[in-house]
Amino acid sequence: VQLVESGGGLVQAGGSLRLSCAASGFTVDDYAMGWFRQAQGKEREFLAAISWTGGRTYYTDSVKGRFTISRDNAKNTVYLQMNSLKPEDTAVYYCAAGRSPVGSSYYTGANEYDYWGQGTQVTVSS
Repeated sequence: VQLVESGGGLVQAGGSLRLSCAASGFTVDDYAMGWFRQAQGKEREFLAAISWTGGRTYYTDSVKGRFTISRDNAKNTVYLQMNSLKPEDTAVYYCAAGRSPVGSSYYTGANEYDYWGQGTQVTVSS
């Protein structure tokens, strides 16, 4: 079972990045998916979540309107489109999968997720 994030990098403030999270060893169909980040010296922070049907999404206030979570179950992949990036978005970004018996459920707590990726660095310069 593995989640692999990609798409991170260095971008100027105001720019965009699209993160991908590819799952292997299991299918994401029955899993709610989420994105978190951890800045240096800070705790891991919830960003966005999506139900396994894709019909429900939820965002923390700091990224609402700038970030969009989506999923392609056929490709076993989840995405995070990040626009209008700010220096304070600099962090390691992680995706996570949480088994969901209900297709409309999503999770905001880290302890609700079963699998985690290794993270991808996003650096936003001012």
